Amino acid sequence: MSEPLFWLGLSILFVTASLTAVLVAAIPALQELARAARSAEKFFDTLSRELPPTLEAIRMTGVEITDLTDDVSEGVRSASQVVKQVDQSLTSAKQQAQNIQVGTRSLFVGAKAAWKTFTRTKTPRRNLERLPLTSKETLNLRERENFRQYIRNSQLDGQWNEEGHLEEDE
Repeated sequence: MSEPLFWLGLSILFVTASLTAVLVAAIPALQELARAARSAEKFFDTLSRELPPTLEAIRMTGVEITDLTDDVSEGVRSASQVVKQVDQSLTSAKQQAQNIQVGTRSLFVGAKAAWKTFTRTKTPRRNLERLPLTSKETLNLRERENFRQYIRNSQLDGQWNEEGHLEEDE
């Protein structure tokens, strides 16, 4: 067994048998790999045909959503302006109602005062006899004020209190 040629031939035989076994085992794997390559090629062809229209449809959907968002924003702004106008109208109507209320109240108070004026009993004016200047007595300042107050009290149709002030009817 010391023959080197024998050993060389035997090792070549083992290497050939091993390569044959690997080749026999690799043939079905290579066939599956070729089938997968064909399937991938068909998939890429389908993608190249279908993907651009799909991407265009997605882009158009995004544009439409943007347009709808703008329309909704404009509608919200318009509704906000309408609400502000309604609020201003309500404020204006409230102010006008208050003005009408004040005007009506003033009208009723005026009508009530006019009615009281027209329906009150009129007191006849007193004619004070005038004395000639020589026969008049001299009045001091306090007496003159009391006399003037008496004249005022007799001319007005109101009730006077003890201090000489007019008490209003309510």
